[in-house]
Amino acid sequence: MRLPFLKKKGRVPEKIFEAPALEIRDIIAPSSISLTSDHLKLGERIVKSFFIFSYPRYLSTAWFSPVINLDTPMDIGFHIHPVETGLTLKQLRKKVTEVQAEIMEREEKGLIRDPALETAYRDLEELRDRLQTAQEKMFKFGLYLTVYADKAKELEGIETTLRSILESRLIYIKPALYQQREGFNCSAPYGLDQLQVHTPMNTDPLSSIFPFVSFDLSSNEGILYGVNRHNNSLILFDRFSLENANSVVFAKAGSGKSYAVKLEILRSLMLGVDTIILDPENEYKSLTEAVGGSFFNISLASPNHINPFDLPVPREDEKPEDVLRTNIINLVGLLRIMLGGLTPEEDAIIDRAITETYAARDITPETDPRAWPEKIPLMSDFEAVLEGMEGAESLVRRVRKFTKGTFAQFFNQPTNISMDKPFVAFGIRDMEDELRPMAMFIIMRYIWNKVRSELKKRILVVDEAWWIMQTKDGASFLYGIAKRARKYWLGVTTITQDINDFMKSDYGKPIITNSSLQLLMKQSPATIDVVQKIFNLTEEEKYLLLEAEVGDGIFFAGQKHVAIKVVASYTEDQIITTAPEEVLKIKRAKGKL
Repeated sequence: MRLPFLKKKGRVPEKIFEAPALEIRDIIAPSSISLTSDHLKLGERIVKSFFIFSYPRYLSTAWFSPVINLDTPMDIGFHIHPVETGLTLKQLRKKVTEVQAEIMEREEKGLIRDPALETAYRDLEELRDRLQTAQEKMFKFGLYLTVYADKAKELEGIETTLRSILESRLIYIKPALYQQREGFNCSAPYGLDQLQVHTPMNTDPLSSIFPFVSFDLSSNEGILYGVNRHNNSLILFDRFSLENANSVVFAKAGSGKSYAVKLEILRSLMLGVDTIILDPENEYKSLTEAVGGSFFNISLASPNHINPFDLPVPREDEKPEDVLRTNIINLVGLLRIMLGGLTPEEDAIIDRAITETYAARDITPETDPRAWPEKIPLMSDFEAVLEGMEGAESLVRRVRKFTKGTFAQFFNQPTNISMDKPFVAFGIRDMEDELRPMAMFIIMRYIWNKVRSELKKRILVVDEAWWIMQTKDGASFLYGIAKRARKYWLGVTTITQDINDFMKSDYGKPIITNSSLQLLMKQSPATIDVVQKIFNLTEEEKYLLLEAEVGDGIFFAGQKHVAIKVVASYTEDQIITTAPEEVLKIKRAKGKL
């Protein structure tokens, strides 16, 4: 049966069952929009728009940064409308006349001077002069905020926070009552200023609202760390001016972390700061020779020895019993590493045996501490005491490995080195891998004892710190040094290329939080998420570290951080470079090849 309303020619096909084309706005649009007097509801989210209607006489630089840095979803709209200078000058001339007339009228009536009127008169005249000479321009400025929340209570909390931040600066904000749709459009990227809430501003205060401010780390004292990539200013800083002088350096191999640290060392030496290096790869040897320092190669076959039982001479403000007790506790930790762990019973035996070993040499809290250095026992003395103790048979067998045979060449010898020079490096590249954590612990104990004995401005660099972080006692000791370093005028620099291994330790994060300086350089994709979480990096900073060139990174000093490019002079580069091709060129130039 043919339908009567359809014709053979020009028949329109039916569209009843055809699906409409899906557009991009259908994907991004909320499921529903509800409009009320003081907020919008986009789907399940509550949205509220505000405008700023009052500003103080003065605006400080980056006053808007706390609002931008809030951990809250927010849209911000800046609307800047230029005003013709000629029209502004006419209005200012009229205003100046009114203010001047009011001042004269008060003088004729014998009233006391009004500081507010006089200040307004001076400001108007100054602004007229600057506009007339084209140093300033006038604008109408509107600033609108739209915030998002899941619940009404959360929205109230955000509004309270905004008010407290802004009103502390004498800046006042209001919600766009009965104009929430217009307020939402003002802060959306449409370029629409539908609220038209404007404040007249000249160029100077308007520039203070610009939200992207680069920190400046230039000071009158300190050393050059590099160039600020944000504004090409110099990063001059004194690490000892912060609450502590500790720093951490995280970067993958070949990114320039050792180069940056060597530059800092070289420049610090010129300011009279002593430097001590714990060097796992002997890469600071050439720098040691260049500055006339002492380099001690620590290995089983080396002639350089450090006695684990060394004691510091107590300073005037220290009690001998405290120094002795602290040293015994640290020795127990070292022996726990050397002996492959201790049971609680063995721990108690070791503690008592160490005390008796010192007492057998007449080293007690009652004896004169100045005589201690001449009476220091050796590991073999400790073994002899253990042999006479009940239940110590297993301990004696394990200790004997370090008192007889190959290991005894390092662990059972009196100390025969000194740290008299301003630059001292301990190289442990040739130490067997299984002994390296022990060697690092012993060296750090020796360094710490020397640091405590004499108050002096020093930097301690622990390169490849993950080696000592492998054991709980080693990590604990490193953290203890970092935590107490400030009292002894010491800055600890911890360097590692594997942040995952570093953070596996319970002491990894505390060491970072106890370091006021942090330098992040090129990171691998495998670790960047960990780095971003620890240092609270933005996505831009995350990609900066992933794509950074050699020598580039992010430099943190206290609450400030900037993008840094490490730079060196030609002479400095010749001293500190470790690039194989550069080292080869230098050796050829000196005739060593």
